[in-house]
Amino acid sequence: MRAHRELPLTDSVGIEHATSVLAPDIVNTHDADDASNTARRRVLAATCISYVVVLLDTSIVNVALERLSVAFDVRMAGLQWVVNAYTLMFASLLLTGGTLGDRWGARRVYLAGLGLFMLASLACALAGSTDMLIAARAVQGIGAALLVPCSLKLIRDATPDPQARARAIGRWVGLGGIAMAAGPLVGGALIHWFDWRSVFFVNVPICLAGMVLAWRIAEDRGTATSGQRAPVDLLGLACGIAALGTLVGVLIEGHTLGWTSPVIVSGAVVTCLAWAALLRIETVHAHPMLPLGLFRHGVFSGSTCASMASAFVFYGLLFVVSLHFQQARSYSPLQTGVALLPMTVMVAAGSLLAGRIAARFGPVRPMIAAFGGYAAGALGLGFVTSDMPYGFAILPMLAIGLASGVVSPIATAPALETVPAARAGVAAAVLNTARQAGAALGVATFGSLLAALHPFEAGLRAALALAALVSLVMMPLWWRAIRPAA
Repeated sequence: MRAHRELPLTDSVGIEHATSVLAPDIVNTHDADDASNTARRRVLAATCISYVVVLLDTSIVNVALERLSVAFDVRMAGLQWVVNAYTLMFASLLLTGGTLGDRWGARRVYLAGLGLFMLASLACALAGSTDMLIAARAVQGIGAALLVPCSLKLIRDATPDPQARARAIGRWVGLGGIAMAAGPLVGGALIHWFDWRSVFFVNVPICLAGMVLAWRIAEDRGTATSGQRAPVDLLGLACGIAALGTLVGVLIEGHTLGWTSPVIVSGAVVTCLAWAALLRIETVHAHPMLPLGLFRHGVFSGSTCASMASAFVFYGLLFVVSLHFQQARSYSPLQTGVALLPMTVMVAAGSLLAGRIAARFGPVRPMIAAFGGYAAGALGLGFVTSDMPYGFAILPMLAIGLASGVVSPIATAPALETVPAARAGVAAAVLNTARQAGAALGVATFGSLLAALHPFEAGLRAALALAALVSLVMMPLWWRAIRPAA
């Protein structure tokens, strides 16, 4: 297995992580040609703005959870839906977003997605109830799913030279990592100076700036009028949303409504039927949203499982640890943002280090070590009680953040080597969809443990134990999937 050979760059979400693995030194470099090309700079500026605001919203809301619970008198299930409504729609529509960009033109779909994200952010900020906020968060996820894959297509089209394109995507990734790390701190500061609504209002001027820049990008016609109109897999899309949405709904509402209640039992039945229907549809559809043939290769299946498991653990822990700081330790949103910095900063650092680590040690041992770091960090946090000094939590959070940063890039590169260049884009999109789905399931599962077990620290320890168990299980699974090809 040549885990570090050069791969073609495409326009779909997820391949940016491969760039970090394949060319780790490009993120902070500058290209003179880029500086002299106004159109290229405009494209890069517009797409970086969109990626920053999307990743900012994956982490910034966590520090507002306690204020939201007070403002709307909402319980754990409501907080889970506030986080997951965004992630669910983002995960469900990522594959379709890239398809629509190819069909109707990346600039048009990008502008539509960014405008929708901006309007949804404004609706979040003005929400007068939990239901309104959850609905607006879902629309935010739709906008994100449209604009993110199209932003990479715009970068590809504006930068034909492979090396310049790699540098552009490296900057795109780097700014996204900074946004991810800064989210809790920025959110905490905004809430400290204003209130929880400010974490959504801040998106509006950022999106406007991105739309102004994107409006001046040259239009691409797509394939809508070129006689190459492949049908969109709408039935597969509907089944995918139903399958993932009902599964998350059952996990979130099971404790509140009762696991044997008619609603939960019916939801479980719908979940099973929707998953079965999705698999059947994607098997027979001429242009499937989710090409099942990709999973015939053990390396690709292993990479998808690793990506999903990593997001399950990290975003689930980010949710419960944020609540721990706010509820058990009574930290303010700003204090919570500062407290989470060791974990979030290490995500960006790990992503930048992953390329050098993979080049030196290959994909097997670093990934096993990363999941070991997840397990060690989760178990370490289990020994840190709310009456102990905060400093005891720093080392476990550093391990969790570093593991998260390392897993995604190292999982992506070998997976993309298993598919032809023509399918690398959809393969990368599948990997990123797995990450978003894992994040939604992690928040739903860990939040349910907090709701079901009392006191708070009992639920927290159960969530930490589950995170460690999932991580330990992934270690032999990854070895078995990747070792024969390494």
